[in-house]
Amino acid sequence: MKPTVIDHIGIAVRSIDSALKFWEGGLGITCVGVEEVAEQKVKTAFLPINDTEVELLEPTADDGPVAKFIEKKGEGIHHLAIRVDNLEKALAELKEQGVPMIDEKPRRGAGGAMIAFIHPSASGGVLIELSQRD
Repeated sequence: MKPTVIDHIGIAVRSIDSALKFWEGGLGITCVGVEEVAEQKVKTAFLPINDTEVELLEPTADDGPVAKFIEKKGEGIHHLAIRVDNLEKALAELKEQGVPMIDEKPRRGAGGAMIAFIHPSASGGVLIELSQRD
């Protein structure tokens, strides 16, 4: 596996509109798009900074993973996404090493990326997303 860049940092928020007041208004980082990922019960907003992005995550249902995260831990950093060249190969290598995974196979994420999550127990409590963008 060859990580190429920190793809994005996912931040769980109750409201993207409210959060953008700080990110756009306070920091001057422009949102380039908002997208709903129905499968994950979340709405996302992307704010690029050079080769990486801040991804704001707003739950769209009370039973979704981001809603549960906010309920348990409050708003804040949800995950760190690392871009890889070949997601399937990366997953095979991690599986061979016995790394606990949330996703055994790639799935479609926001922004058209293929993604897979590593279980936080493998990384000191940090939810890691692997991302491949074509």
